Amino acid sequence: MTQHLSQLTPPLLSGLCVEEKRRELKVYFQQTCSTYESLFSLINADEAYFLRPEPLRHPLIFYFGHTATFYINKLILGKFINKRINQKLEAICAVGVDEMSWDDLNSAHYDWPSVDEVREYRLQVFKLIEKLIDTMELSLPIQQNSLAWLILMGCEHERIHLETSSVIMRMLPLSCLTQSSAWQSCPFTSSAPLNEFLSVAQQDITLGKPESDETFGWDNEYGSTNVTVMTFKASKYLISNQEYLAFVQAGGYTSPEFWSDEGQQWLAFKKATMPRFWQIDTTSHSNNEVSYVQRNLLNEIPLPLDWPVEVNYLEAKAFCNWQSSVHSMYIRLPTEAEWLVLRNKISSDLPQWHEAPGNTNLEYFSSSCPVNRFETDGFFDVLGNVWQWTESAIDGFDDFKVHPLYDDFSTPTFDGRHNLLKGGSWISTGNEALKHSRYAFRRHFMQHAGFRTVMSDVAEIPTLEVNLYETNPEVCQQLESHYGDNYLAITNYPQRISNAVMQYVEQCKITPDKLLDLGCSVGRCSFELAKYFEQVDGIDFSAGIIQHGVQLQKNNRVKYVLEQEGEIVDFKEVELTSLALNESSNKVDFYQGDASNLKNIYKKYNVIVAQHVLESTYHPTLFLKTVQQRLKADGLLIIVSNYQFSEKITEKSEWLTGIKVNGENVCGIDGLSPFLSEYFNLIGQQDLTRVLRENQRNFQVSHCQLTAWQLKA
Repeated sequence: MTQHLSQLTPPLLSGLCVEEKRRELKVYFQQTCSTYESLFSLINADEAYFLRPEPLRHPLIFYFGHTATFYINKLILGKFINKRINQKLEAICAVGVDEMSWDDLNSAHYDWPSVDEVREYRLQVFKLIEKLIDTMELSLPIQQNSLAWLILMGCEHERIHLETSSVIMRMLPLSCLTQSSAWQSCPFTSSAPLNEFLSVAQQDITLGKPESDETFGWDNEYGSTNVTVMTFKASKYLISNQEYLAFVQAGGYTSPEFWSDEGQQWLAFKKATMPRFWQIDTTSHSNNEVSYVQRNLLNEIPLPLDWPVEVNYLEAKAFCNWQSSVHSMYIRLPTEAEWLVLRNKISSDLPQWHEAPGNTNLEYFSSSCPVNRFETDGFFDVLGNVWQWTESAIDGFDDFKVHPLYDDFSTPTFDGRHNLLKGGSWISTGNEALKHSRYAFRRHFMQHAGFRTVMSDVAEIPTLEVNLYETNPEVCQQLESHYGDNYLAITNYPQRISNAVMQYVEQCKITPDKLLDLGCSVGRCSFELAKYFEQVDGIDFSAGIIQHGVQLQKNNRVKYVLEQEGEIVDFKEVELTSLALNESSNKVDFYQGDASNLKNIYKKYNVIVAQHVLESTYHPTLFLKTVQQRLKADGLLIIVSNYQFSEKITEKSEWLTGIKVNGENVCGIDGLSPFLSEYFNLIGQQDLTRVLRENQRNFQVSHCQLTAWQLKA
């Protein structure tokens, strides 16, 4: 038992003494950092930080810096500090990758810092956070808008990457890692126990973390949904390596009938023949049979037959389909609700444990362990050991609200392509080990994850309704402006922008090949322009906004509410088909991004459209000075702006218009020319009126200006 890695329980939000809570927060923060750095101390050569054992993910240097930059970026966003520590590092280590086999994750696009630079940076951040904890205003209970909540968010974020980084380390050559007594794998293994299905009675349950819960939670955990879970049968144990080995030996990886379309695409991409952490034992020659070894964090051992198999969702689902064919019954993964029914057999949660009732929280081993070690009311590994894949795609519960300081934590995963994992693994700590934690990954994602199976009488999988009504007033205004009715006798604003863009495209004889739509909001202009361009990249700073374009693209519909008056609202639903936008929608790719700090991959465009980017970014001058680098020769830049700069977003020294320069007024287009005239010719301008509906009697009306600029020859 690795006592020196055993973790503190997450601090409760409530308490009787502010100073005692301050000390508790500080110790939790310190332990979070020290555990993370203990993991990275296993890397014995700086060169290993820059290897990419998983080509679809960043090298470990990113994750080493990322958790520290997270604190600074969120503190800046929340206006708790006003000065950065290392702007370059905080930009390059800011945004991770949502792993998918179609990504172009080219390391040439990244100028990674040195390991020593990151070590020094982490120390600077550590000292800053300690000082903030010592001096910040603190009241109890801790509220979601407080600095203490943000610091807890940073701790839990680092604990997430404690786990994801350990997965990548399992893919590094063992020669890159140093043995450590603090990170030892389980020494026990034997033959796997015989699995069986146990019946679970029908129950009514409520999904969702109560607002009264006294631990930190991510936004997608809150809200609630009531569910009646019908009687089902679940496997007594997690599926073991021994059980999964039978699938491999039966040719499961070469039998496409067991794999979904997505699974077959993944197989073709990865050329997989076995689970990711299995390897063929080339030293064994017994009976001419293939033998396997398993890669753990710091060692390779003969395949531990009684440990849980570790696979992605696609592999788990293929196993279920194979089992269904073998046994002539319906076998699948549990739903989130069915998992919760099993989890409810354990009445306590992490803050109340004296000892974890499963292999979790780093209390036992730095690896999985036998599937028959931790029992709860007849079932084993109800929590811990490995994460458990479910059939449930993640979505928000009723009353889901995006947290404003991390608006891209949950909403980008509400796309039907991210499935929930439940229960945590051996290295899950803090929020990850809590009952109500909700984490979801793409179905081909590799994690310390396995599964148990459910036997059903019917092939249909019980699922919850997704695609709930959007209720955020600002988002609903954008949805109505883009896809709803016209007001005040003014026609659709994004349509008029796209018409103007095509007017200048034709005037300048531009090839309609590749277009960047910056500030795309909920996506109408991107979809309109996709009717003419071969590729459209839509980028917006807010993931909470852009996810609706993704949802329309996938499901062809979005639901939202519109205020009539006071508490009275209308419920609206829009779809691409009725707007004749569905046929070309597949040519649009949506991304979350910062217009003043775009990745280098966004370049070589024929046209760039910047919709209200200038007045909504913190560094508009940098955008204007560098935008020409992203265009092809003779390319077009279309800027739409109402020039309404605000010190809440943009420091006054960065304002382009509405200012005096040398005693003279600078307004409108006059503020753009000094930055663009070196590289562009102004070829046209026009005024556009935008209407945003607040309710049936009140509207925001702004007269905006569209200017068109062409790169000089």
